[in-house]
Amino acid sequence: MTSPPLRQCNWSDAQLVNAVRSSTNWRGVMRELGLNATSAGAIRIVRRHVARLGLDTSHFRGKRKWSDVQLKRAVSESQSWDEVLDALGLAVNGGGMRTHVKSHAIRLGLGFDHLEADAAVVDVPCPGKPDLKHLREAGASIAAAWFTLCGNSVLFPIEPAIYDLVVSIQDRLCRVQVKTTTHYSKNGWMITVGRRPYSIRKDAPLIPYDPDLIDCFFMVDGDLNMYLIPSRVIAGRVSILLRTYARYVVGNASGLLGADGAKGCSG
Repeated sequence: MTSPPLRQCNWSDAQLVNAVRSSTNWRGVMRELGLNATSAGAIRIVRRHVARLGLDTSHFRGKRKWSDVQLKRAVSESQSWDEVLDALGLAVNGGGMRTHVKSHAIRLGLGFDHLEADAAVVDVPCPGKPDLKHLREAGASIAAAWFTLCGNSVLFPIEPAIYDLVVSIQDRLCRVQVKTTTHYSKNGWMITVGRRPYSIRKDAPLIPYDPDLIDCFFMVDGDLNMYLIPSRVIAGRVSILLRTYARYVVGNASGLLGADGAKGCSG
């Protein structure tokens, strides 16, 4: 498809060359040529003539205080983004200015791998190492991750409820109570599946969960074996030996504790 013919202009190519050379934006060019600087149509015509002549506009900076030429020089001569900002006369801690300058460098296709080298030596806060002492707090998250990986939607109740999760399974909403244990007896992992009513003191005897209020239990033992047990299977119990429910094991999350030989962070 051919471009439409250029209109007859009231300026010469030489005038346009001088206007582009002495201006820092397109409106400046328009003013140099005695044209309406707010006319989008007129600016498009001038742009087409500039393209026809192959004129360099890399020094244009719009509302910026620096041009593309200055940015190219700053990037090539600096060793960090702070130095780039300083070379452009910008505040190093100037909010989103670093992102703005970096984005512009990307649009210009500038290489700046040498500016990223300083980021590699920045210390990252160490989160510590996985420990079974945190299993109780992690239980609901482990359960939610497993259900999600199975393709189910997981909801957390926003107010205290008798269940920990609500999971959408085959168009049915299932109420899930999460239990964990690090108590290993001579017979294997023991886990508490009873509860204490909220209105009773903490040392009160445990009572079973009502199977009409809980659909299933998701359990994690100290070996990070994961169990999914229907509530009616353990109805009436407040404590169980998990090895007798091996048929309900659905997986193992021991990889969360870290692979053998993996390097931990220091700090």
